[in-house]
Amino acid sequence: MSVKRGAGLLLALVASVASARDPFNTRSQVPDDARGATFDTLPACVQGPPGSPLTLREALSRALCANVEARNAWAVIEERAAGLGQSKAAYLPTLTATGQWLRENNTSNVRDHAELSSNYSSSVNADTVSLEWMLYDFGERGAALDSAKALLRAAQATHEAVVQQAIADAAKAYFSAVAAHARVQADSEVLDNAAHSLDAAQERVGRGVAPVTEAYQAEVAREQARVSLERDRGQALAAQGVLADAMGLDPATPLILKSLDDAGTSEGAFQGALTSLMHQATTEHPAVLAAERALDAARAAAEKTKAQGRPSIKFVGQYSRNNQPVQQGQGFPHYPASGHDGYVGVQVVIPVFSGYANTYQTRQAEAQVDEQAVALDKTRRQVALQVWTSYQTLQSDSENLAVSAHLVTVADQAWQSAQRRYQLGIGTILELLSTQTSLAQAQQGRVEALTTWRFDRLALGSALGQLGPSDLAK
Repeated sequence: MSVKRGAGLLLALVASVASARDPFNTRSQVPDDARGATFDTLPACVQGPPGSPLTLREALSRALCANVEARNAWAVIEERAAGLGQSKAAYLPTLTATGQWLRENNTSNVRDHAELSSNYSSSVNADTVSLEWMLYDFGERGAALDSAKALLRAAQATHEAVVQQAIADAAKAYFSAVAAHARVQADSEVLDNAAHSLDAAQERVGRGVAPVTEAYQAEVAREQARVSLERDRGQALAAQGVLADAMGLDPATPLILKSLDDAGTSEGAFQGALTSLMHQATTEHPAVLAAERALDAARAAAEKTKAQGRPSIKFVGQYSRNNQPVQQGQGFPHYPASGHDGYVGVQVVIPVFSGYANTYQTRQAEAQVDEQAVALDKTRRQVALQVWTSYQTLQSDSENLAVSAHLVTVADQAWQSAQRRYQLGIGTILELLSTQTSLAQAQQGRVEALTTWRFDRLALGSALGQLGPSDLAK
């Protein structure tokens, strides 16, 4: 077989090996998109106008796909998966092929001895194949592989923690917009009630049974209700813009939101003793798991640094062929020829002295282990505190749900009674307007209680690191 043909086959082999996309199947450990594995049942990342009405699940799915932190954390998983592949590749041999094809022109003129002059041209080919295989390195590759695995697991856990927080943030934007919309609806009812009160007052003034000041007081109350309505409309549009932006849409995108209701508010969420929940979170929260894996990676990196100062044993080999012409001596013609050489053997590398670089690299790696240990302790404390505050907030919200519902019922009864008394002429305008204001405040308080409870329930789930698709249906 000719040298050129052999080189061609060798290059084809190298090209086929290099074209393998994922021989170690590391891509299987990367989620399909930024939603991650936990929330992959949410609607897929879609473009176009939002649904009408916009559901919580769709809003959270869009927000996850648009969330920069979630997308970045997902990209880090891809990077770490590729790093794992590189660490596995260190256990395989490396094969290098070199080819050289050139046109050589050799001219020599010897003064006063023309018989020794020469003018020769030729095409020279040279092909070399080199093989290198690390047989033993006293733990460097193993430590590098352990570090890569730990870094990948840390990236996966970090992505899960980012997704949990992104869900909570998007839910806050969603419920804020729903609450603002509900406040506008409540303001409209208040304005209607104020209009009825004004009609009743004007009727009494017209019949001469009440002073004109009662009509003025009722008109002031109506205009105040109108001011509140316009103010809350502006706030609703602002909250709607924040939600649209969180979903990656233009803030001016019109959104049709679901109406606020009481469904699901009687169901318990994340039940359990607070001490047990805090302990569970400090051991199972994705942020804690990420910090633990980062600590494992730092320890493995320290072992890798130590191993770099140890001997290594490699299997080496090389084979080369060429068609370089030969010449017996000056003045003799060139003769076509071909040659080859090769070797195989074992190479032992023993580091002797590196200027104390490895000593300080090891100290640096050990210090990084201490830093990661401190970071893990800090993360556990933060998670425990977040669970504590979220739990206490949700407990208070749950109590307020029942109180706010009862308050609306009582305030409405008082308003109905004041209306009847005023129409019968035994009540005063102050009594009527006072109960009207109390009803408006009770309705606004009910809106806040419902939306705050819904958000804080998800916030506790995020603090525990236990949010899942089933929690978003409530």
